[in-house]
Amino acid sequence: MSALFSIAELLAATGGRAENISADHISGVSIDSRALKARALFVAIRGERFDGHRFVGAAIKNGAVAALVSEENAPKLAGLPLIIVPDTLMGLVDIAKAARKRSRAKIVAITGSAGKTTTKEMVAGILERAGPTHASVKSYNNHWGVPLMVANLAEAAKFAVFEIGMNHPCEITPLAKLVRPDLALVTNVGVAHIGNFANIDEIAEAKAEIFSGLEPGGVAILNADHAQLAILVTAAKARRARVITYGFAADADMRIKNYHGDENGSSAQIVSGDEKIEIGLVAAGSHMMANAAGALAVATQLGVARATSLAALAAFAAPAGRGQTVRLGPEKNPLLLIDESYNANPSSMRAALAVFADIAPPVGGGQKIMVVGDMLELGQQSQKLHEALCADLRLAGADKIFLAGPYMRRLAGLLEGEIAIGAMAETGEEIKDAVMESLAYGDAVMVKGSKGVGLGKVVLAIRERFAAGQVS
Repeated sequence: MSALFSIAELLAATGGRAENISADHISGVSIDSRALKARALFVAIRGERFDGHRFVGAAIKNGAVAALVSEENAPKLAGLPLIIVPDTLMGLVDIAKAARKRSRAKIVAITGSAGKTTTKEMVAGILERAGPTHASVKSYNNHWGVPLMVANLAEAAKFAVFEIGMNHPCEITPLAKLVRPDLALVTNVGVAHIGNFANIDEIAEAKAEIFSGLEPGGVAILNADHAQLAILVTAAKARRARVITYGFAADADMRIKNYHGDENGSSAQIVSGDEKIEIGLVAAGSHMMANAAGALAVATQLGVARATSLAALAAFAAPAGRGQTVRLGPEKNPLLLIDESYNANPSSMRAALAVFADIAPPVGGGQKIMVVGDMLELGQQSQKLHEALCADLRLAGADKIFLAGPYMRRLAGLLEGEIAIGAMAETGEEIKDAVMESLAYGDAVMVKGSKGVGLGKVVLAIRERFAAGQVS
């Protein structure tokens, strides 16, 4: 297994001291004692609800060659292989800084109110075909997730793709300065986390913090299809970035035209100067096509061959919980599941409902069923923003709707008489049995809501009952 850092390099980076370490290098950095590479360094992060120092012993037993621990906790762990530092999160940041300093990779950083993870996966899928690529896993995009991902950046990588998230002002700046991207992409600006901001312009300003870390000569790649574009352009140009836009807007540098989508995927033409690019995706939805256009813009700036990029996008399958489409059961009479259960905000909810509007049940006579859950972290605007979805819910063409969460439940009176209400409950756990009783092979069902509502349990129940088929 290849070395990521020598122990000497770790000590130099962190200023820590070693105790009882016999290994001379590590293969990776992890904060999860249950899932780490052999010969990894385990970092004992302390969070609000957990303290990694409790799992140092388990990490060593599971193959870690050392643990990064705090001075405060070191005496309790005597005898174990340790690197001791004043603060483990800062120690992790120091390792990340060392990884970034030595890297010669072209670095891409991605943020936005919706579509961050999907766009990151699309970009990584393209770049992997062009050279050794390192990319953030899952949605590790916060104050410890980004340092963890950067710390694992191998010196040999040609490209790296990092996702950066936020839910308060001033959170992106230190992460952007750690990543120091050559290209920074903002997928969109919406009202996600509006409960922590005065207005959407403040959200745009927080997203624009990503440009604070741009390398000299850096490129800002921006979705042109939202009202806050000017805020992002101004911030990018203040950093002397070159700006490339994409989207459905008529003046976008990479303009999406002739979009078509249904249950079998989507297609469009992307116009870039005199070039007309035909693109096809397995994933449906105009938002997915916008994500693909952003990924294509990144690849273009990095010199990836057009054919390579289009082939990667054609093969892209949406991740579980983020628009993944699965046909379950018999090939000629399947149940069609659209899994959007990982998260939700007003823009991503509308995008998902627009996809469902274009989808027909897989067989004649099948029902269209929606399971929708609350959108969280919307603060004082929560009720208004939920009520504003009623028109989109009606246009989605569902035969029956299930409502999970206190805000969605309040929509029942506004929708009654137009869409059959299957059931209402507070959580996914409480509503899943009612959903299961209403589903049959031949139906199409979409599950969408914020992760905290627990609609992932509904998805799991559907998968278990109807027997997983092929991911579309």
